[in-house]
Amino acid sequence: MEIEQTLTSSPAATQQQTLPAPSAAQQQQPQTLTGRFCRCLFTSIFYLQLILISALVIFLTLRGLLFTKSPNFLPKKWYTPLLSSVAISGLLSLAWQCFFLSNIAATSKATIILTPLLTFSVGLFLVTYGKTYVPAIGGVLVFFSFAQASHGWCVVTRRRRDFTFHIMTLSTTVLPPRTRVIAVVSSILSVLYSAFLVAGIGGATATRKGLVDILFISLIMISFAWTMQVLKNVQVVAISKAAYVHFARGGVMSACGAICSQFGSVCIGSTLVPVFVVIRGMIRACNKMGNDGVRTMYAGDEDCSWVVNHVVLVGNRYGFVHVGVHNKGFVQASRDTWQEFRRTAGLEELVDADLTSSICFLSAFGIGAVSALTAGIWELNIHKEYFFQMTLYAFIIGYFVGRVSSAWLQACVMAYFVAYAADPNGDRFDNTIRERIARQDVEETIRLADREVRQREDEPEITYM
Repeated sequence: MEIEQTLTSSPAATQQQTLPAPSAAQQQQPQTLTGRFCRCLFTSIFYLQLILISALVIFLTLRGLLFTKSPNFLPKKWYTPLLSSVAISGLLSLAWQCFFLSNIAATSKATIILTPLLTFSVGLFLVTYGKTYVPAIGGVLVFFSFAQASHGWCVVTRRRRDFTFHIMTLSTTVLPPRTRVIAVVSSILSVLYSAFLVAGIGGATATRKGLVDILFISLIMISFAWTMQVLKNVQVVAISKAAYVHFARGGVMSACGAICSQFGSVCIGSTLVPVFVVIRGMIRACNKMGNDGVRTMYAGDEDCSWVVNHVVLVGNRYGFVHVGVHNKGFVQASRDTWQEFRRTAGLEELVDADLTSSICFLSAFGIGAVSALTAGIWELNIHKEYFFQMTLYAFIIGYFVGRVSSAWLQACVMAYFVAYAADPNGDRFDNTIRERIARQDVEETIRLADREVRQREDEPEITYM
């Protein structure tokens, strides 16, 4: 009864703690000279690396396949498994997105269950058939599969999963026009670009020049990762802008017409966000190991809490929404977006605990695992010498293709949260977020009370002689 009373009264208290929203003049801030320079610099760097990598791939392909005759490298046996796995990753990613459109909750549950099993299969495959250092890598994947399973099946509460599924359903009920077109075209582009880079990797593998070719392959994979991040985030900016217009203003905007002109900001965000996600993830893990609550990470003054609270202002994925909607620079957009979350009590913790990004990550990881098993097992049966390379390349390519294909889902959820933060009392929002914040407050109160009781029980009794 006490908890229900708290849940009934908390939404009103949350509304009272909501600060006034910034004006339109504050939203549209002039772009500084430094910001314009950084955007132009990152845009130039992106296009330059794209041209140089394309030239390198063409050179390696011609050198390896036309001018170098290696008796140990058979192009048909090397390219067929890897290119087939690339095609499978594209088809599987599109199919998985169709499953998300038909039933988000069931597909998300299947992702949480199947991905650890697929990761375990890849790790067991490498441990069984690998030599030298390969079994160690397989052991890491086996350990990671157990970590995935324990987190998805045991650590994450059912209430948190159900809330995420409900938000995903609400945010994708009415998709912006042309959203499916952008998602399909982006997936096709990622598959075609992956196949193009595979030709260069095969050419470098054919020559076997030692460290030089290893360096070439490393450069190709790094460029591939950044290019896929940019392609994914261009899709995020376009779809989230159109979805934001629907949630905030009730308007209709084609996602194709919302392709952002702030390409430099997208390139900057694609560089910063993965790094900051890793940093915040490590701090979050340390915070969990220390048995501290979620609120401690945001309200504490310790070094780790200070880093978390400042890093998230410099770069977070929700900043892409303001990049598209308000044409801001990425750093400024990230800061303004997160400060909007902080205006409503409890919303920052709720947004940061959202599982949509984790589900998209797991779905891409599962697609990468299927691609890795396809290429690895195939190559093991026809040419054992290259099976580990095939497994590694297929996994990386499948993962990034999966990330590109699931960008539309994450974009819609991000737009929903950002639009709610701008106007929590809007007509297009129900009480889902308010009730979850109230429940979150109750859970935090209960957790702190239990912790205080345990501390009292652990205190030694004082005896007087």
